[in-house]
Amino acid sequence: MTTRRKDWLDALDLQQILPHRYPFLMVDRLTKLPNEEAVQIVPGMKVAGIKNVTFNEPYFQGHFPGNPIMPGVMITECMAQVACAAGLLLRDNQGKLGLFTGIEGMKFRRQVVPGDTLLVEAEFLAFRRGMGKVHATATVDGEMAAEGILRFALVDPPKSSLSAPTE
Repeated sequence: MTTRRKDWLDALDLQQILPHRYPFLMVDRLTKLPNEEAVQIVPGMKVAGIKNVTFNEPYFQGHFPGNPIMPGVMITECMAQVACAAGLLLRDNQGKLGLFTGIEGMKFRRQVVPGDTLLVEAEFLAFRRGMGKVHATATVDGEMAAEGILRFALVDPPKSSLSAPTE
């Protein structure tokens, strides 16, 4: 029997917060959480997540055969999922959907390859009315892989068109 730590969320916990599933859930663990007593995100608040990059990732089949490199867009998606997960942890935002709304000044400084552990840190610059702005970094062994400003919105999910017909 294992005792679960309370200072991080694993992939199973994250599936209760984020709508993403394999192969698009890009976060294995959220390591720093907002203060459990906090009712809002404030500028300067930080959250971090981990993505263990494995050779089994589906994008490595074509990016690039014989020289697998994690695509920058997937690194960026991982960064966005970490930021959105923090916003979705707040009671008022539970059940909402996180949507990417913008990227500013994204720079890629190091290749990310199978076997790397990507540490993503997001510092909130602003969060108002469900709109978030974070400065996000992704590092491998302390070396900067990517950094930039990400914007996202937390919105109510659309009503399902698969609901039962009414009479």
